Amino acid sequence: MRNLRVNLDENSYDIFIEKGLLNQSGEFLKKIHTGKKVFIFTDENVAPLYLERLKKSLDTAGFSVFCDILPAGEPTKAFGNMAKLYAALLAAGITRSDLIITFGGGVVGDIGGFAAATYLRGVKFVQIPTTLLAQVDSSVGGKVAADLPEGKNLAGCFWQPKMVLIDPALLETLSDSFFADGMGEVIKYGAIRDKILFSLLSALRGREEVMEKIEEIIETCCKIKAEIVARDEKDTGERMLLNFGHTIGHAIEKEYRYQTYSHGQAVAAGMFWISQIAEKKSLSPTGTAEKIRETLHRHGLSETIPFNQNALINSVTVDKKNLTGKLNVILLQEIGNAFIHPTTPEFFTPETEKTFAEKEDAGR
Repeated sequence: MRNLRVNLDENSYDIFIEKGLLNQSGEFLKKIHTGKKVFIFTDENVAPLYLERLKKSLDTAGFSVFCDILPAGEPTKAFGNMAKLYAALLAAGITRSDLIITFGGGVVGDIGGFAAATYLRGVKFVQIPTTLLAQVDSSVGGKVAADLPEGKNLAGCFWQPKMVLIDPALLETLSDSFFADGMGEVIKYGAIRDKILFSLLSALRGREEVMEKIEEIIETCCKIKAEIVARDEKDTGERMLLNFGHTIGHAIEKEYRYQTYSHGQAVAAGMFWISQIAEKKSLSPTGTAEKIRETLHRHGLSETIPFNQNALINSVTVDKKNLTGKLNVILLQEIGNAFIHPTTPEFFTPETEKTFAEKEDAGR
């Protein structure tokens, strides 16, 4: 079993990684929860596959288990849905002495975690991520949120889990598109902090070869994030590096109303485009974007998404990284070494006009 510690003083917690870990979840939770009630947020994709296994483990450990099965997909993260989550918690009689589990992908982890953070001014929770994207990224670090009509994750807070349990065996039932979605974030970690990981991903040929090294890959990504979060929990400095590709990626998701392109697909295109822009401005070495493009293609991702430049500019104006008119974009000094570039929304104009026009033409 692989074990990592996120060191945040009184908010510190462990990440455990092992195939088959879901069946042991009850025993692990007994180490951090002495109460009787456990409430599970999951979704309609995960529930028929794995919910009974989780409930059985919790029952065996002596917990009283309650559950709310949410619709799958990004629209579930709409802020207007929060009242339904609170109502489910109230109906189950959940108090501040109980425990909430978010059992699913990034959507369930984000909105379920936000409910945990805000219900009764805070109930402890545990993340059990079931998608590759959630296992390598969103389940770690304590960012929980809901979406507003104006943009993604604009209502949220920092609420660290008490534990993260990662069972890579759960990835076996993911569709190829969902697996590729997670690879967008995996590639991001190599690009920003680990040249060896990026080289490995550039050599692996698709999902089957990734799964042969999946525990190592998940551990590497979680270790990178745990170290960064430990130094910058509230995302005011170094943690911004984790947003490589996300400024453009979030704009793409918003433009397509969170339905046509997944988060990983949008971030993949965002990493390529931001690197291409940086190369044109001599902020990243020539060839950086091409290395990213080649690696994306090896793992079922594309840099080509039809997109309107004006939509990007509009999205950037409400981006969380846009502070008092100053925008922090994440660029690469080289593969494996990212940096924060303070700029303004005008960073994306006028040099980028041709970049986006080319991509629109390519997507037709």
